[in-house]
Amino acid sequence: MRRSVWLALLAIIAIAAAHLGDRWAWTHLVSRGVYDHDLGRMLRTIGYLPFWLVAGLALWLQSRDARRGLLLALTPGVGGLIDEVLKILSQRERPGLHDGAYVFRSFTGEWWKTSDIGLPSSHAMVAFSAAWILCRLYPKASMVWIGLAAGCAITRVAAQAHFLSDVTVAAVAGMLVAELVYRKFERREASGEKREAISSS
Repeated sequence: MRRSVWLALLAIIAIAAAHLGDRWAWTHLVSRGVYDHDLGRMLRTIGYLPFWLVAGLALWLQSRDARRGLLLALTPGVGGLIDEVLKILSQRERPGLHDGAYVFRSFTGEWWKTSDIGLPSSHAMVAFSAAWILCRLYPKASMVWIGLAAGCAITRVAAQAHFLSDVTVAAVAGMLVAELVYRKFERREASGEKREAISSS
């Protein structure tokens, strides 16, 4: 319980700090040609959902571990869906449309359309959902997974496609998604093992 409280507090501080740093990042953390280079394109791919669907399939084929393969494919997918819901709720447009100013759409219009809504970043949400679940599955390489997701997020800010707070909210939400999906699978496995033990006794 205490760990959850500390994590929630850190998440709130990170999101608040990111909002305070949005204008600075918009002005200084800029590289409009970030996707003209292989590194930038690679990092953007980390936030591309089909990449993780293929990776999950490959993991299943390699290890015949359906659980791990499904977790790797499912978690970023759930993250992407939740991202769409959060965009509908936030209605904050991308910074590039308004020279770095916060502009919110009215709920009286076509509120269900998420095109040009930036909060949270869908690429960052998919990337961090995948990274956090990989931290659960392969914790020794956690720095690698988080580093790749953070790199994806930074490119979105550098391309001026998102505010710093857009990708920070996505990182926090992605962690929550991964944790919820992982725990759901754990509970299902535990109940399955319990049923097997009862039937065999």
